[in-house]
Amino acid sequence: MTTSTNEATIAFSTASTIQRNMQEDDPLDDFSRREIIIDGINKVVYVAGSGPAVIVMTEMPGISPQVARFSRWVLDAGFTVYMPSLFGRDGAVASAEEGAAVYKRACISAEFRAFAANQSSPVTQWLRALARLAHQECGGPGVGAIGMCWTGNFALSMMLEPVMLAPVLSQPTLPLNDPAGIEIAPAEIAAVRQRLENEDLTVLAYRFDGDKFCQAQRFAAYAAALGERFVARVLPDSAANIDVPPFFAQHVPSPHSVVTVHLRDEVGQPTIAARDEILAFFKRRLMSQA
Repeated sequence: MTTSTNEATIAFSTASTIQRNMQEDDPLDDFSRREIIIDGINKVVYVAGSGPAVIVMTEMPGISPQVARFSRWVLDAGFTVYMPSLFGRDGAVASAEEGAAVYKRACISAEFRAFAANQSSPVTQWLRALARLAHQECGGPGVGAIGMCWTGNFALSMMLEPVMLAPVLSQPTLPLNDPAGIEIAPAEIAAVRQRLENEDLTVLAYRFDGDKFCQAQRFAAYAAALGERFVARVLPDSAANIDVPPFFAQHVPSPHSVVTVHLRDEVGQPTIAARDEILAFFKRRLMSQA
């Protein structure tokens, strides 16, 4: 495993608190843009912060201003954020057409299993290695991760990596063609459950009640596979932000993105409570032993 870095480190303590317009492209200029090569595969990863590592995996159609905002909340909570670029144009407010094109490319990409239940996406192997690297660089008891939408299940697959301690699944969307399907191989989810039991760990998961892409059947399947180790949170549709970017306005017909696009950034909102619960989960798992 080798890494190479384009160093452009900027102190996040002030940059992360800047109020940014969610309707404009985000330059991501408070992150260091690194090119990380693992097992011959090169991906761009945006890194910022200090403290134990948390891997933030973007939703479709890419690292939007809302995804970057969530990453800044994570780093302000005392963590080092690793935000890999997995698809789309980094920092962009994608148009409906651009976002649809990204979606179509991902559907046929060999890195993802968009239409296959009981299989893990190949990209999760790279992400598990990224978790190992992040732990080596940041120390602490282990690493946290959150997947969203297209990447929603990836944090669960990453639990096959021993340094992973805090997995969060936000509106896991794959497989697209089976509402009750789980995007992980049966032997792997059995191994994950055994690890959760042995180490007294849990998986946090979030969805909106009326989400058309992550329905109740999927959470029921996770609960059946993981038992009480799967901690589900279902938010009312009325809690969702309705002022959404063009891609979501045209292609996402229901509340979906709990901590990003459909988050209502107001005190007392259920989506803010979900964000705070996730940050507290990371702190409990990754800082209590640090």
